Amino acid sequence: MKFKLLFTTLLLVLTQPVFATSPIQNPTTSFVISDYAKTKYPIVLSHGLFGFNKLGTEAFGLDYWYQIPQDLARNGANVWVTRQSTANTSEFRGEQLLAEVQDILAITGAQKVNLIGHSHGSQTVRYVAGVLPANIASVSTIGGPAKGAPLADLIYKTLAGTPLEAPIATIFNVAMNFITIGQFDDPQKYPMNSVGAAYSLSTEGAGKFNAIFPAGVPTTACGQGESSVNGVRYYSWSGASPLTNPLDPSDYGLSLTSVFSGKNNDGLVPSCSSHLGTVIRDNYVWNHLDEVNQILGLRSIFAQDPVSIFRQHANRLKGQNL
Repeated sequence: MKFKLLFTTLLLVLTQPVFATSPIQNPTTSFVISDYAKTKYPIVLSHGLFGFNKLGTEAFGLDYWYQIPQDLARNGANVWVTRQSTANTSEFRGEQLLAEVQDILAITGAQKVNLIGHSHGSQTVRYVAGVLPANIASVSTIGGPAKGAPLADLIYKTLAGTPLEAPIATIFNVAMNFITIGQFDDPQKYPMNSVGAAYSLSTEGAGKFNAIFPAGVPTTACGQGESSVNGVRYYSWSGASPLTNPLDPSDYGLSLTSVFSGKNNDGLVPSCSSHLGTVIRDNYVWNHLDEVNQILGLRSIFAQDPVSIFRQHANRLKGQNL
């Protein structure tokens, strides 16, 4: 049973689009239609585990944050899309984002940035806020496993210290490195550590991370955390509907993983675990990929548009003079 679960999970991950492009991108637009999303400080996006910037070519590709940065830019935001290792520890990815944030601060001349992280990107942005709070205006997380994910527990406990650990980890790492090489980048710049990533996303790993970076983490099982810590505002939101559109092939994989993901989850992360700081909502009619408008915006006809939620959040930050 465990081997079948691992094989299925591996198949799910390897069939997801995981290509990447340049480390940081600042989407341009030919026109700005409003200043609705024009925050005081730049918005910086951090992708999750096995994430990417774009699948395919610049002209014909699939964005991880499908239509989101472009919409923010059209509505006045100075938005940046960043890139970290597709699979590594929270701390390692955090250091990568830290360097990118410092570059963005230097390029823009801004004193602070607004960080937004999806999935494992939530720990990535929290790491940067923890080590560089003076330059962070806000941290917002979407579908982030602040207190860990049951599926990561199962995968890590099944693999760690067993004969399966080395071959399965090697398959993941080689696959991720192959993708990096395919993009003509130095694979050493984005090293892979799949087992380390699984541990970071486990309950135990998340607990250790929270002990070092507790800002915004609720002290109760399903409550809200502090809304502001060290001058940084914290927000979170997530979905709770694994199967939302039968035309989206990824929904079937997330329906399977939802069985191992606890009560009320988005297919990978329990709703309560996604709570950080001010919880905007934890039960959107979205699954884990719908939260960032994947794939190609396919979602339930009853679901709110993720693009509009990001735009509204940017306006929320603008209203806070962030």
